[in-house]
Amino acid sequence: MDKELTYLERLTLALTYGASRLPDEITQRHAGFVLSQQRDDGGWAGREGDSDLYYTSFALRTLAFLGLLEGEVAHRSAEFLRNKLRTFQTIVDLLALVYSVKLLEASIGLDVMSESRSDWQMRLANLLSQLRRPDGGYAKSLEGQAGSTYQTFLVLLCLQLIDQPIEDPDSIKRFLLGQKQEDGGFLEIRVGKRSGVNPTAAAIGALSVLGALDESLAQETGEFLADMQGDGGGFQANSRIPLPDVLSTFTACVTLLDLNRLHWVDIGAAQKYILSMSRSGGGFAGFELDPAKDIEYTFYGLGALALFQLEPGQDS
Repeated sequence: MDKELTYLERLTLALTYGASRLPDEITQRHAGFVLSQQRDDGGWAGREGDSDLYYTSFALRTLAFLGLLEGEVAHRSAEFLRNKLRTFQTIVDLLALVYSVKLLEASIGLDVMSESRSDWQMRLANLLSQLRRPDGGYAKSLEGQAGSTYQTFLVLLCLQLIDQPIEDPDSIKRFLLGQKQEDGGFLEIRVGKRSGVNPTAAAIGALSVLGALDESLAQETGEFLADMQGDGGGFQANSRIPLPDVLSTFTACVTLLDLNRLHWVDIGAAQKYILSMSRSGGGFAGFELDPAKDIEYTFYGLGALALFQLEPGQDS
């Protein structure tokens, strides 16, 4: 029997299909920006500083769904990843590393981990288990006392990627549902005061990994996310933040797609907003008052445009 696709694999396939329907001018311009930003060490950096795993992961994800993760670009990035195998500092870095490794394996058959111990997946799962907390979630660090919605999502994604079992999924489900608020959104941490688009996306993503989505949840959470779309078409991170941003727009739309509710929002307006964050030389800025562009927001911006192609009747 064929192996079931992971959450990230399903997302990459959706983005790949959507991107294939975008005009060549759009994909080529933004692909050119991403390719131009690869450093001599094979990695990618943010707006300042050295190459790191986080931004390299976003670059590789973008190139993967554009069908451009190949040749010298891929081999140079593999060398960067090999040099970073023992230097990750956070769970975010760890997921970026593992996902990047898996992307290269899927794209060009390159095994970055060939020189690592054969039991590296099990050892990694044991490390992640140390972040589990009595509330059922996973903490942001070994010192953290409570579960985090986002970190729980990241851990589940990582366990999927390395083919390791998820221990006691029922308690994780209870933790995640305990983060849900009356408005249909989710908190990032239990002492939070306001539902947000991004923790809601993380919670729904995690529940999807667990196979724990139902129609009632889809209805309530879909309504919360749809309400976060502003008059200009973009989505706000939460109800108190006045400006929409590219990250929140992408994560809201990914989640609405997972919930089969993407048709609830004004896709044309969302597309217009995302295009307004596009820069003429390639790349995307993060929000209206942001003068710069970077690799992360380019993934979100181009990814959002790809998602909008999955709904019938939308043209770029």
